[in-house]
Amino acid sequence: MTLQNKRLTEEEFLKQRQEILTHWPTGKDVDLQEAVDYLKKVPEHKNFAAKLRKASEEGITLAQPRAGVALVDEHIKLLQYLQNEGGADLLPNTIDSYTRQNRYNECQVGIEESIKENRSMLNGFPVVNHGVKNCRKVLEAVELPLQARHGTPDARLLTEIIHAGGWTSNEGGGISYNIPYAKSVSLEKTILDWQYCDRLTGMYEEMGVEINREPFGPLTGTLVPPSMSNAVAIIEGLLAAEQGVKNLTLGYGQCGNLVQDVAAIRTLVEQASEYFKTYGYDIELTTVFHQWMGGFPADESKAFGVISWGAATAALAGATKVIVKTPHEAMGIPTMEANAQGIKATKQVLNLLKGQRLTMSKELQAEMQLIKAETKCILDKVFELGKGDLAVGTVKAFETGVMDIPFAPSKYNAGKILPARDNNGAVRYLEFGNIPMSKDIKDFNRQLLEARAKTEGRDVSFQMVVDDIYAVGKGTLVGRPENK
Repeated sequence: MTLQNKRLTEEEFLKQRQEILTHWPTGKDVDLQEAVDYLKKVPEHKNFAAKLRKASEEGITLAQPRAGVALVDEHIKLLQYLQNEGGADLLPNTIDSYTRQNRYNECQVGIEESIKENRSMLNGFPVVNHGVKNCRKVLEAVELPLQARHGTPDARLLTEIIHAGGWTSNEGGGISYNIPYAKSVSLEKTILDWQYCDRLTGMYEEMGVEINREPFGPLTGTLVPPSMSNAVAIIEGLLAAEQGVKNLTLGYGQCGNLVQDVAAIRTLVEQASEYFKTYGYDIELTTVFHQWMGGFPADESKAFGVISWGAATAALAGATKVIVKTPHEAMGIPTMEANAQGIKATKQVLNLLKGQRLTMSKELQAEMQLIKAETKCILDKVFELGKGDLAVGTVKAFETGVMDIPFAPSKYNAGKILPARDNNGAVRYLEFGNIPMSKDIKDFNRQLLEARAKTEGRDVSFQMVVDDIYAVGKGTLVGRPENK
């Protein structure tokens, strides 16, 4: 297929679908009309889109953890614990790494080894291998909406199975589940593959079933400037909308400076809404704020401090939901008890801040204007490169470095930009690479970093970047020299 930002025809979709459903035996159990009939019987309180809508109307922030293990009954036990003991508002199904790479044979080995060892030998739930029937078993065992969270460049079969299984939200996108996750998968392929996922979502909508879609906001989760992550979110939102997606949650990963983080969420909503309106898409838009995605302190008490700061920022920004971290973040996969502790700490802060918002100030207004201006510079060039076609423009933007995600593993990413924090901990561009910012924007970013350098008695350099990457794990936001 030739890449273009155009809704797949029924013929194009069904031709792919015929092949996709043969990639693993569980594909044969997917029947679209039967799935629609099942989903229409799912209670409203278990529908992701409906729960997000209610939270948005009430002005509250919902808490959602990450979680997933290899075996169905153990996975149900984990989710029930996070629901009943942790008090989660929404439930995840974090998918294992083999499924993310479409390596279903190895998933099967992992399932068998997990049974043999009586513990999970996979780092998530192998949803394709478990199939539609087991997805429904999970849904029917809990009282909250379910989402698949993964990192799969080609999620076509996964998407078919989760939705037929009654799960009403799917995370990911052709950029956000490729560039930060994969090394050698072309952007053209993943955009095409996610057009399929989004078209399937659109078909469910047309058949009367609400399905939520959520592009992955944090990207690499490491000092990503808000304008770059917002540009990716808006692009993935527009690509999804073209395929018929109606309910979108756009996301952002916490950088750590309160004013910048609040500005990022608010500008994301404003700019995305403007683009949807311009291109004629009727979208129900909500937001997700990801608690700190970088290095965590190993000390659990300090980790709770980081978790609580993320919860407070999400509330003050007015995000519809927050993705929760755990006090075991520095050590690896958490116990279900630690996972529940992260949710409870988050919800305590959310409850304390219910109804409160960071009020507009000169600093917040200036930060919002800056993020909007930077994001517009990027998006204008993407549309120009694609001659109006957003899908084509996105591929060309990564080829030319107009879009560039810091510290991404993909060979299709230029890797020329470098971010660093300013004196107040906001993430700025140290090196712009080929990102098409105006001279005023470049000069302003440089001035902020020079001010930090002067405070620290050193030159603006790559060492700042290194220091900032490790700072939170060491207990600070800005990576200062040890003698400062």
